[in-house]
Amino acid sequence: MQFPSLVALALLLQAASGHRSRPKNLVDFVAKSSPSSSSTEPLDVIQLYKPVPAPESTTCNVQQTVMEHTFASSYGVPYVGKYTPPECDFNSVIIEWTVTVAGRQFDRLAEMYLGDIEVWRTSTAEPTASGIIFRYQKDLSMYLSLWKSPQDIIFSLNNVYDSTYTGAFNTTLTATFSHDPNGPAHADAILPISPELGSSGAPSIFTLPGDSATVQHILPLNVTHASVSIAATGQSNEEFWYTNVLQSDIDTFDSNVGTLPGYGPFREVQLFIDGLMAGVAWPFPIIFTGGVAPGFWRPIVGIDAYDLRDYEIDITPFLPYILDRKTHSFSIKVVGIDSNGGNGPATLSEDSINSYWLVSGKLFLFYGSDPYNGTHEAPVISSSPVLHTSSSFTASNGTNETLSYDVRAKRVHTVTSSFGSWTQSLDYTNTGYLGEQGLYQKNDQKTAGISTAVLKSASDFSNTLSYTYPITVSQSYTFSGSNTTIDASLNRGMEISSSGRPDVSTFTLVSGPMVLSTKQIGKASYSNKPNNSYSFGDMDQTFSERSYGTTYSRHVKSRNLTIVYDEP
Repeated sequence: MQFPSLVALALLLQAASGHRSRPKNLVDFVAKSSPSSSSTEPLDVIQLYKPVPAPESTTCNVQQTVMEHTFASSYGVPYVGKYTPPECDFNSVIIEWTVTVAGRQFDRLAEMYLGDIEVWRTSTAEPTASGIIFRYQKDLSMYLSLWKSPQDIIFSLNNVYDSTYTGAFNTTLTATFSHDPNGPAHADAILPISPELGSSGAPSIFTLPGDSATVQHILPLNVTHASVSIAATGQSNEEFWYTNVLQSDIDTFDSNVGTLPGYGPFREVQLFIDGLMAGVAWPFPIIFTGGVAPGFWRPIVGIDAYDLRDYEIDITPFLPYILDRKTHSFSIKVVGIDSNGGNGPATLSEDSINSYWLVSGKLFLFYGSDPYNGTHEAPVISSSPVLHTSSSFTASNGTNETLSYDVRAKRVHTVTSSFGSWTQSLDYTNTGYLGEQGLYQKNDQKTAGISTAVLKSASDFSNTLSYTYPITVSQSYTFSGSNTTIDASLNRGMEISSSGRPDVSTFTLVSGPMVLSTKQIGKASYSNKPNNSYSFGDMDQTFSERSYGTTYSRHVKSRNLTIVYDEP
């Protein structure tokens, strides 16, 4: 019998987002992957994060229910509602999403839009038979200029609901509006980098490869600071991009596990302005609540599973060039590694990614009092990516037994003009190994970066951000008749340190300085037998964040649907 590749199996067993595709001949295999529970109470499935501080407002404190909706057969049918601002003067907007679901269902990717602009990307937890509940709060004050006027609220949660997939997501989304006398700065205008489909009630999102993620904008002349936030998420054969093998190695175990997802384990998200590189992002390896092995994620979900951070690029140094009353293009690309046979220096290419990535962006503009009337030379750009790959395999009696590969990348990117400078310094390594003729895989990856904005036109927005997110993940597959067993382990983390800005960052999720450190260590197993599937797991997570002058810490351990330790 020929089995799907290791990563393809992982794709089948994890909860597919509403955008994910899946081989139809294996639907029955994944349909039984949701565990049951004897409890009659819904299981509370949590993400560790620092609670959003609520302002002590005396002049405005209004709560609106902006969505109350059940996503059942909702694939391609988003919720569309009308929002009207409260009549009081507010500068803080905090949303809370509450979801209940019972039955058998995959996790689903979801996006919230105000008109043409995506303001939040999230995902759902996988349910149990008796049901789960999960909640998440998020500060959306950075979009204040949008909240100040009536908007179409579009919420996309593509779900399949039938006799097999019996979980419908019952959702309530509230927004609390208040006035904070010491509140953060807010962009004066926000422009979309999206297909701008809001007027037709559709989600404004690009799919790469395939779409041209390019828009045209004319900027006001009095802009003194500007930044771009990008939401980018890999799906289908790009969901586990950090485990993909080099393109030259995709057929190494073809006779045993099939073709492996290729183009290597490195991805770069790029932003261009008029074809000039403005900046890059090296993505965080998000794992949804069915990813790797579902038993990891009940009742503690993966890092950022409920709140996928945007990547930020400061484009203030481009302002002298684009403040000229002319149209300028803003483009987002996702690139992978060109095939070089795993033999030394490598290059990047848009043609070197699988299907597919979901991306959108927005341009935050902050105004000054005077229009710019200087020259319009392009900024000085220095960008030097360095990539190196290697791979080797062992064989016995003409059959490939193991595959080892290594990818290393560095980039220093600098943009400089009379308005200031934007510098990024990034470092990446990934060591991959497949054994047992492709039935065992381990990847050890680390991404680290420092971004620095030194701004003359808006000195308050000068800041330095550093981050690192290591991950080590392994999976072993065993097949015996109709039974499939997976044993998996992972060790992953995220560390962020920011000197801070006066506005709420879409990456740090706060204004001002912050330091975040979180780590997850776990083991999980999955067994698929006819009419008798289960997935168990242990998870140990530590979390600490210092922001707004206070520190929030929490240490939680879970085992097989139960929190067994929960301390500050």
